[in-house]
Amino acid sequence: MKVTIVGAGNVGASCAEYIAQKRIASKVVLLDIKEGLAEGKALDLYQTATTLGFNTQITGVTGDYAQTADSDVVVITSGIPRKPGMTREELIGINAGIVQQVSENLLKHSPNATVVVVSNPMDTMTYLALKATGLPKNKIIGMGGALDSSRFKTYLSYALDKPANDIQGMVIGGHGDTTMIPLTRLASYNGSPVSQFLTDEALEKVAADTMVGGATLTKLLGTSAWYAPGASVAYLVDSILNDQKRMIPCSVYLEGEYGQEDICIGVPCIIGKNGVEQIVDIQLNEEEQAKFAKSAEAVRTMNAALSDHL
Repeated sequence: MKVTIVGAGNVGASCAEYIAQKRIASKVVLLDIKEGLAEGKALDLYQTATTLGFNTQITGVTGDYAQTADSDVVVITSGIPRKPGMTREELIGINAGIVQQVSENLLKHSPNATVVVVSNPMDTMTYLALKATGLPKNKIIGMGGALDSSRFKTYLSYALDKPANDIQGMVIGGHGDTTMIPLTRLASYNGSPVSQFLTDEALEKVAADTMVGGATLTKLLGTSAWYAPGASVAYLVDSILNDQKRMIPCSVYLEGEYGQEDICIGVPCIIGKNGVEQIVDIQLNEEEQAKFAKSAEAVRTMNAALSDHL
């Protein structure tokens, strides 16, 4: 199995590292436009193979899309990262052109690949990738919900003082500070609703912390986070390549599901070898459905800025 990762920055390199360490794919290609960056990152990572015990072949290339041929999954992380104080909406004008060009070049060499979009603003870039490539909707997946859900479970872990791996939780809606919807009602600790252990006030704080999780890290680090995003991509790629059929909230194209049409936004999906194999209806209550509709409206507002690229 072969994975191409476009963008050899922090997120792309972390993604390659986790895919290799977990032996998810036999080949990983890192591609970047900066001369020598992808080659250097790939060589550095490959030199850990004997000490970490993996056999994944890692190759770096500068702008040579021919080296990405016959990829099973392509991951698009390219674009400028969010800076402190910068909203995801402000990234649209810059990153749209990058994502469109990258998508078209990748599909020339790997027409059957499943595309995973990481570039921000992610829901809008996923929508652009779908429209620019003309691929079936099951083949274009935005990663954000997996990352937001991991942050949600982390904050629940802090609040509960329990292991994060014993906690189930999901974030749907747009991948943005004001558009994501942490589903506190459905979160659980070893099968028991977290509401049995946490007050409404504590759950509200967990949700609020989750929604600004990315901005919190950007403020602390001076740039976008990379460890958790890279791990979330690897988790998603693993479910595709190894047909895990995990239920993962992803930004996907809706045609009536959850009351929405012609939009890419985060909903629970079964992810397997065919990409998005099912969109799962988790029966939102009235309040959650209203929040989802509001989130979709905000994503559509961002999508309106794509008029020059569609």
